[in-house]
Amino acid sequence: MMFPSRPMLCVITDEELPPVTFARQALWGGATILQLRNKTASGRDLCRWSEAILPLTRQHNALFIVNDRLDIALATGADGVHLGQDDLPATVARKLLGPDRIIGVSTGTREEALQAEKEGADYVGFGHIFPTGSKDKPLPPVGTRALQETASLLSIPLIAIGGIQLENARRVISCGASGIAVISAVSRHPDPRIAAEALVREMAEGMLL
Repeated sequence: MMFPSRPMLCVITDEELPPVTFARQALWGGATILQLRNKTASGRDLCRWSEAILPLTRQHNALFIVNDRLDIALATGADGVHLGQDDLPATVARKLLGPDRIIGVSTGTREEALQAEKEGADYVGFGHIFPTGSKDKPLPPVGTRALQETASLLSIPLIAIGGIQLENARRVISCGASGIAVISAVSRHPDPRIAAEALVREMAEGMLL
């Protein structure tokens, strides 16, 4: 499975918004990866949403990733799964997914990122980079210096996450990230499509720095 051209914009669904409608808006705005994330939804709802979102991503030449739920990714033909540190190891997920689908792993340190690559992850999510209100975080932000150091050591894409907004997206890309993952920067904007478009422009500028 090929990744989109860099820099990549991964938009993660917001549990407070209808996921299919939100996905459609984000994709029209230029999202190149759409990740379905909902920690409380039933398997039935996740399947239903996945089956509706997948063709939308196909229309926009974007990737569709399911957060945590390997079973949903397998059942609905998603492009891959994104795993946390407490989820299945990437090595186990690979046996079930096969060689052609994508495995992403959330990491917060250089050591976790390198371990994820060693275990066969196709990309790492790295962060949180800045303070964020989207999730409860017991540890402080890692900052852009750790981002730059970690990105330089990896041979797989690093997608930065955590507190990324329009005003700092360019800086994140200039530090070596292959892309960014966002929730509120798109979902809390009055027009998610416009928000995604603006982030795509900012990241393009970051590539030139």
